[in-house]
Amino acid sequence: MSQTLGMYQSVGASAFSNMACQMAPYFATITPEISVLTPGRAEVKVPFRKEITNHLASVHAIALCNAAELAGGMMTEVSIPGGAKWIPKGMTVEYLAKAKTSVHAIADGSDVDWESAGDKVVPVEIFDEAGVKVFTARITMNVKLG
Repeated sequence: MSQTLGMYQSVGASAFSNMACQMAPYFATITPEISVLTPGRAEVKVPFRKEITNHLASVHAIALCNAAELAGGMMTEVSIPGGAKWIPKGMTVEYLAKAKTSVHAIADGSDVDWESAGDKVVPVEIFDEAGVKVFTARITMNVKLG
């Protein structure tokens, strides 16, 4: 088990989310909670707050990208073999609908080959409180084995 996953399981979602925001402070701008973290899957909840809205009173595009990168990155971290390293290389996104509520980002890497080095495409979907898909991302993670 990765150290990151062990820490998540040890301290719980709320404390772990706070620690993640201390390690990468920009994530704190969306006040995330990493609600699920397992190899191949991560889920991040982002509460609706005025501070992350745009001129249309919906969740700002970059806040959605931030949630997607957090979910995709955390899932990658706990999915790669011990000693491996990763870095995001690129992200392609689609804005499908206005997000006027809290959102829930889901990174699903269950179909990704985590045992080999190279570029891995991590799909992330974000839903509003009604279950409407408002955003998708495909994040290319470059994995180097240790």
